[in-house]
Amino acid sequence: MTHRLCASLAMALFIVTSGALAQDAPQSIAVPDCTLIDDNAAYNDAQTDRDQAARLAMVSGALRDDLRERALFRVADNAGARDLIASLQRAQDMSACNGCELRVAKQLGTSRVGVCWVQKISNLILNINLRVEDAATGKTLFQRSVDMRGNTDQSWRRAAKALADLLADDPSATR
Repeated sequence: MTHRLCASLAMALFIVTSGALAQDAPQSIAVPDCTLIDDNAAYNDAQTDRDQAARLAMVSGALRDDLRERALFRVADNAGARDLIASLQRAQDMSACNGCELRVAKQLGTSRVGVCWVQKISNLILNINLRVEDAATGKTLFQRSVDMRGNTDQSWRRAAKALADLLADDPSATR
């Protein structure tokens, strides 16, 4: 009888503990590279375009790294959807494509998808935006914008960190 009681208690403890651990496990997320909406693109020279492409790559990687390092999400490797992402980004703006980003999440098998874009009004006025959606429903769980002053690597990095800070402060978006 004592053995059965101990076994039952051990099983109950295991079930409760494993349920709590499962709730604490971060959601998976796909985060394609950030895109740029440049109101002055017609006036850019080749060097400006190269600089902005480098900043987009830098801030995209920094955002994914920050989400991973803070354990806010299990960040998927985009390699499994590279062709799909490239095709979608060539055809449209992924921040306003009526759910095309959900296809990326489905292909990568993630429960969430993050869409990031930078809007450049001028070299002095920019903002970086992040929207996190539930991949199954398309419901927006988080959407914020951070203003940047100055078009520099440092201002872009700070803004990406500020977005991650806002996301970290919103547990309903990460669980």
